[in-house]
Amino acid sequence: MTARNIARFWEWGRKIVCVGRNYAEHAKELRNAVPSEPVLFLKPPSAYVKEGSPILVPRYCSSLHHEVELGVVVGKAGTAIPQSSAMEHVAGYALCLDMTARDIQDECKSKGLPWTLAKAFDTSCPVSEFIPKERLPDPANVTLWLKVNDVERQNGSTSQMIFSIPYLISYISEVISLEEGDLILTGTPKGVSAVQEHDELQAGIDGIVTMTFKIGKTW
Repeated sequence: MTARNIARFWEWGRKIVCVGRNYAEHAKELRNAVPSEPVLFLKPPSAYVKEGSPILVPRYCSSLHHEVELGVVVGKAGTAIPQSSAMEHVAGYALCLDMTARDIQDECKSKGLPWTLAKAFDTSCPVSEFIPKERLPDPANVTLWLKVNDVERQNGSTSQMIFSIPYLISYISEVISLEEGDLILTGTPKGVSAVQEHDELQAGIDGIVTMTFKIGKTW
């Protein structure tokens, strides 16, 4: 079997494991309690979308929100990975958006239902190019920003995360075995807000990567 190209993880990676409420100020802005352990949910690989293709609004959504996040790309599989060796399982990173049907999420939360309709729809996980591990030597101190139509909405540092990347890798792998090509979304800083059709989203890590997406039609 030919070796798979980790730099194109979105073409063959099997799952996206997402961490909710990993920044205290974001939890507070949505009137959620700050968690004592990670809040996990999943997106399927069909959620991936790359620059040049639009983010589509689900027909059932009337309040689509952006959430900029640092994504961790798994390079080595593992189960019950100790925190002490967790970073050995990281191949690199990606800048990601966790697009969220906020009205649907609120409805699901009020009914005690899973968030699948709010989080897992097609094009709900825009991703940048792959960032090799060496280009981001200190992932615990990275500034993420996002603009909508040139107006800054989010600007926060991964130093504000409640649960660190090694902790998340260890915690997730105790429950869900991690495989090469998997992506972990590590949470979003405060400043999430709604976007409309034709809006332009720009996000970046200064000096490392930027990406631009348009909001397309409802489908």
